[in-house]
Amino acid sequence: MNLITTILTITSILSVVLITISFWLPQTNPDSEKLSPYECGFDPLGSARLPFSLRFFLVAILFLLFDLEIALLLPLPWGDQLLTPTETLFWATTILALLTLGLAYEWAQGGLEWAE
Repeated sequence: MNLITTILTITSILSVVLITISFWLPQTNPDSEKLSPYECGFDPLGSARLPFSLRFFLVAILFLLFDLEIALLLPLPWGDQLLTPTETLFWATTILALLTLGLAYEWAQGGLEWAE
């Protein structure tokens, strides 16, 4: 067999085995909490006009902002193969410095404090 056929065979067998295990392995014991349509901690029968803390959304946005550094720095190992690896290092350092300054600013402003 050639390489492609071998890889396809192995991945197909592995997929079937994992799917079979995932159907037989878990123990399902549904209770009232699991069967309710909302599992986020809110009462689905209560008022929809309850105040919600915007601090949660601020922390979520900050997480997304600082999580982007992984997406920006992911091509870094391949960037070392360029003609000027020092330029790659410069831009990576610039991105990390900007993110570090942003984190320091948010920390100083109290944006990371959960309770006021």
